[in-house]
Amino acid sequence: MKLLVPLFLLLVSCGTAADSTPFDADGPVSGNILLTGNKGEDTVSLIDMDSGAELARLQTGNQPHEIAISPDGQRAAVVAYGGTTIDIIDIAAATISQTIDITPNSRPHGLVWLADNRLVATTEGSDTLTIVDMTDGSVSAMPTGGEGSHMVAVSPDASRAYVANMGSGTVSVLDLATGALIATWEAGEVPEGLAVSPDGATLWVADRANATLFAFDTASGERVAEIAVGQFPIRVAISPDGATVVASNLMSGNLSLIDTASRTLARTISVSGSAGTRQVTILFSEDGRTLYVAETGRNRIAAVDMESGEVFRHYDAGEDSDGLAVTTIAPAN
Repeated sequence: MKLLVPLFLLLVSCGTAADSTPFDADGPVSGNILLTGNKGEDTVSLIDMDSGAELARLQTGNQPHEIAISPDGQRAAVVAYGGTTIDIIDIAAATISQTIDITPNSRPHGLVWLADNRLVATTEGSDTLTIVDMTDGSVSAMPTGGEGSHMVAVSPDASRAYVANMGSGTVSVLDLATGALIATWEAGEVPEGLAVSPDGATLWVADRANATLFAFDTASGERVAEIAVGQFPIRVAISPDGATVVASNLMSGNLSLIDTASRTLARTISVSGSAGTRQVTILFSEDGRTLYVAETGRNRIAAVDMESGEVFRHYDAGEDSDGLAVTTIAPAN
């Protein structure tokens, strides 16, 4: 098992106050409400994306991280990475409507809400992938066969889950129908962020220890590309059209944009340029024009215009804001 050094030991403090870029009413924003998981204070913020105003801040389980929106857009799920629960948010009512206990599975982190109303969550404390059927309330789990099972991506047809195992340096390929471990792929030293292409043909995995982005052919399991990116790539996102893969580089404070056709680095966008901002989660808008970037160390979210590469807006959130989601549903009041 690899020794995983805690993130806070690897980071330098910001040292200075966050810059105060004014809120800009113009820019390519789509969606109404931005949700952020504020892991430093156990809350989720609901932010109006037009005005930048925080409409609600809800108490959650311990260390809320990843957030997933329900298929109908009415609810959001947020994991409690420091515990054994998943909170369900009624977005229109701006309340926690349900708390799901997934014991004995623990430390839920990566999260996907499938179209068939199942929640798929990595449970790192038990090295399992936990499935919650939101229709009947049943909870089941499948072993990943790896250690430090942290992030998950699901194929477009929802037949497979890909789990990044930080402690094993592997990706587990799991059959979501049977729970079987289909394959285990070597993915560098500490794989964490990962994303699957819209056509399901390629899995992109970032090895944060070696500043490398890998591409795997999902049919054969062959590693078909290895691309140098910024330092400590911690998250991966793919544009809705599948043309661009983005790595969020925590230690560099920037984004590496990969052209998927040529599998080469197309350009680099600086967000803060600082390790102290602890840049983590990234999320594309539905139309692909905007990338939202969590500057966790500054308790805010940057909005990046993907055409110009400019940061055109910041949203203030709670302490250590990290997990992100966007929905068109707005709180009633």
